[in-house]
Amino acid sequence: MTLSTEDKIRVLLVDDIPETRENLRKLLYFEKDIEVVAVAMSGEEAVKLAKQYQPEIVLMDINMPGMDGVAASAAISATVPGAQIIMMSVQGETDYLRRSMLAGAKDFLIKPFSGDEMVNTIRRVHSLRPRIVAPVAADVPSHMVTMPGSSPKKENQGKIITLFSPKGGVGCSILATNLAIALRSTAECRVALVDCSLQFGDIGVLLNLTSSHTIAELSDKRGHIDAEVLDIILTPHVSGVKVLLPPAHPEQADLLTADHLRETLAVLRRMFDYVIVDTASAVEDKTLAIFDLADRILLVTTPSIPAIKSARLFFEVTGALGYAEDKIRLILNRAERQSGIGPEEIAASIKHPVMLTIPADDRAALVSVNQGIPLMMNNRNSPIAQGALKLAQALVVELSPAAEAVAAPAGADREPAGILGRLLRK
Repeated sequence: MTLSTEDKIRVLLVDDIPETRENLRKLLYFEKDIEVVAVAMSGEEAVKLAKQYQPEIVLMDINMPGMDGVAASAAISATVPGAQIIMMSVQGETDYLRRSMLAGAKDFLIKPFSGDEMVNTIRRVHSLRPRIVAPVAADVPSHMVTMPGSSPKKENQGKIITLFSPKGGVGCSILATNLAIALRSTAECRVALVDCSLQFGDIGVLLNLTSSHTIAELSDKRGHIDAEVLDIILTPHVSGVKVLLPPAHPEQADLLTADHLRETLAVLRRMFDYVIVDTASAVEDKTLAIFDLADRILLVTTPSIPAIKSARLFFEVTGALGYAEDKIRLILNRAERQSGIGPEEIAASIKHPVMLTIPADDRAALVSVNQGIPLMMNNRNSPIAQGALKLAQALVVELSPAAEAVAAPAGADREPAGILGRLLRK
């Protein structure tokens, strides 16, 4: 099928080096859904051509003589609001990223990059571009302006959903990635995925994401963590989910404290509709900080005696810490008929109902992990993807304003302290 010009992604290329401009143009020539509408060799020319051609995507080099990429991006953002800017640079330092984002850039490509990386970035940024809202009549208050089909909304207070298991290897991380994508596709909302398994987190591997930016960059920003900082550090995924990756090296986990996590999650709650947090299998101060802020804790277990035993002990700990029972939901993962232990027996043993049962599909899970492509993206009919979808739908209903409990979750306002101290106070 041949796409019409109107259906193609219109791209403006900006680079002061002729060879680079020509190489980029050639790489994009064979993409049927992308059209290079103009090429500029300077920032000044880029601004002029952007006004003339109204591109949807601007590939902008950051270092150019005269008007550099940052200044040109700011000018284009102000005069061509429909243009989404992707900055290109050989520099990957935080200062460059911050300046680019402040100028209106939506993503950042570090040279040299592959053709696939460039094309995927263009498509991702284009798919997430905001819709242009028609002008509002003068008698309608500006704070009531909403997107078509949406309702007027106060300052966003997103929901934090934490996945935890005291027993490793039960599939928390796989469920977290698929749940995040399911929420994004089900509710068409803003979703962040945070890997708080700080030493050995696998979210980046499961999503095939690599980035020079990780949560470790927040270690020296305590007290100064805001949306601007996080917008730079978050890594976009092709699904539309924004990901906060774990430290690149295990020893960097020690640089982050419970206060860092509290501050980070509080800001993310204001930036996103849902914040999915994957955690390590240890109840410690950092984990408790996450639990305190969570609207729901999804306790993931499997139909094995060790996992069930650990889940029962977890409920004993959370009960002693004063968490409300309805804050925690029990998820039975990798359920198999051959195990001989069903959800009814598990609920009776733990004395807590099973919210959802997700069947085992080890082969599909292994292929997904090795490819770095979540099942929600390439095998939505698999039991794991369908389970994540049902879980997402149930959580959207549970956490809707109409269904929310009036009282705040127990334990949410406690003074931070070590777990032993908190237990002794009880």
